[in-house]
Amino acid sequence: MGNFGNFGVFGFANLVDPRPTELQAWAYDPKAVPLEFMPPDWDLLVAGDLLAPTLFELAMDRQCPARLFALHCMYIYAADSVRRNASSQRKRRLKKYVQRAGEVGDEDMRIWAHNCRMLMSHPELFSHPEWMEGGLVRRPRRIDLLHRP
Repeated sequence: MGNFGNFGVFGFANLVDPRPTELQAWAYDPKAVPLEFMPPDWDLLVAGDLLAPTLFELAMDRQCPARLFALHCMYIYAADSVRRNASSQRKRRLKKYVQRAGEVGDEDMRIWAHNCRMLMSHPELFSHPEWMEGGLVRRPRRIDLLHRP
């Protein structure tokens, strides 16, 4: 596909480093740029600290057409946040998202919050296919110590 960072495409000044407003605009019209036209591993590129607030709000919005993509990115963000070398600031941010999702989120977001709490308490529950490749989004369920992903 070429070098995505050198030119503006589809409403993004830089596809590999989108701004929050660009991501939000895309999320409400994702057919404008189908995911298969995004750079490889775009989910991993956007699931960082800069876009986490936007992704969280998109995942909380039941009307957002790209909600499942945003939820998938929040699973990636959570998994990255529990790594040993994750910053304490990032861990605090995750706890705030988890608290808010648990308090006012719908069932999908409450499941995400539960799974994040489980992962924070038991990092051994991490499974790459489930957390990083969308397994917990495709098959939503509450993980626990007896029923590992």
